Amino acid sequence: MSTTKSLPAAAVHEAPPRRLTGRLKVVLAVLLVAQFMLAVDFSILNVALPAIGDDLGFSLADLQWVATAFALCAAGFTLFFGRIGDLIGRKRIFLGSLALLGVASLAGGLAPTPTILIIARVAQGLATAAATPAGLALLTTSFPEGPLRQKALGLNGALMSAGFTAGAVLGGVLTDLLSWRWAFFINVPVALAVLLVAPAVIAESRPAARPKVDLPGALSVTLGLLGVVYGLTRAGEHGWSDPLALTGLLAGAVLLVVFYLVERRTAQPLVPVRVLRKRTVAWGNVLGLLAFVTETSLVYLLTLYMQKTLGFSALAAGLSFGVLGAGTVTGGMLAPKAIARASTTAVLIGGGLLQAVFTAVLVFLGDTPASMGLLLPATFLGGVGNMLVIVGFMVTATTGLPDHEQGLATGLASMSQQVGITMGTPIMSAIATATAGGVVSAGPILHGVTTAIAVNAVLVLLGVLLAAVFLRTRRDRAHA
Repeated sequence: MSTTKSLPAAAVHEAPPRRLTGRLKVVLAVLLVAQFMLAVDFSILNVALPAIGDDLGFSLADLQWVATAFALCAAGFTLFFGRIGDLIGRKRIFLGSLALLGVASLAGGLAPTPTILIIARVAQGLATAAATPAGLALLTTSFPEGPLRQKALGLNGALMSAGFTAGAVLGGVLTDLLSWRWAFFINVPVALAVLLVAPAVIAESRPAARPKVDLPGALSVTLGLLGVVYGLTRAGEHGWSDPLALTGLLAGAVLLVVFYLVERRTAQPLVPVRVLRKRTVAWGNVLGLLAFVTETSLVYLLTLYMQKTLGFSALAAGLSFGVLGAGTVTGGMLAPKAIARASTTAVLIGGGLLQAVFTAVLVFLGDTPASMGLLLPATFLGGVGNMLVIVGFMVTATTGLPDHEQGLATGLASMSQQVGITMGTPIMSAIATATAGGVVSAGPILHGVTTAIAVNAVLVLLGVLLAAVFLRTRRDRAHA
């Protein structure tokens, strides 16, 4: 069993701080800026894809790889890099991945050909897969378990969700006013600023003894996740009967079973089975997966609704999500206080019910702009509920594990987040398209969107049920 030193020797016996000190505020700011930038990258190029295709000569069939190449790497390698950070140092992984992200973003912005752009997107995805769990692990080990960590995770969750929403807005603004290339370039100064400040304020977290890297486990889980993400992305583009989509999903599922079997037998597993069997880790990550599947796919569905049914421009639709972003920031600020007053499970249940109710009311959207009077408040309140669930999931999934396993815990949490973001859109797209009968006129699209929204609400309620059944504690029953 390895041990981790995350504080200077002189500070080992000091009592953990109860309030944010000046240094902790700087640490928090640096990590939050980095995580916000990583979240923005998930959506900033969505609006810019047509302009990229026209400028670089992408074929319509190949254009999807601008998004897919990033998503495959960001989701597929997260767990592997999270564990590597445990072994060689999270600060080292964090800084190295941000440097790679800056270089890849510069290369993407300057890309003269589709091939170079795709290579840059692969590098961005790998950098995100490494930086996200490392940043979260540094956050959880920099702040002691309790109110300070809950506050830090609340702000982190709020900014990550707001970053995903802001990416759609920012991508439209930059593409319309400057060029799609600025959707890449904007990362460079942010990454540089973090790299200049972070080394001086963030403490390294190194294991005292380095166990062997579990290569069979690393290969099987990485290839398994790549297969699942590829299959889901392919299904969203070509339908669920597409042979390559089915092959990817089947191969991915088989490899993930192989991964579990490998972890049961190896002496030094990538993910110890005892951690996967821990109730808070297992069910916390299931709830996190559902939270990201539902909210990110709802953004897609409402974008489709506003552009195809109401006739909004891409920029106008993107700006409308500023209300959702405000809701997620509000939820992130409320979550730590709510957890302190009640419990994490109560916040998961309450937030899920709030999200479910205000997702469900969106099935009443109509075909006139007057429906924005329903959409805007519903997305604000649904965003509050979703962020309560996300913060509750982060706290649940990282609680009760020692510091030397926080990279593993946050790697699992990051994997749930990124796979959820990747899964949601193709699933809901397939439902909306099938219900609309493949017709792109306003009426059928509205019917398809509202049907998918109803399914979305049901998935949120499933999360509420799982939290109520599997995460109830004595404290929760005492409050009931």
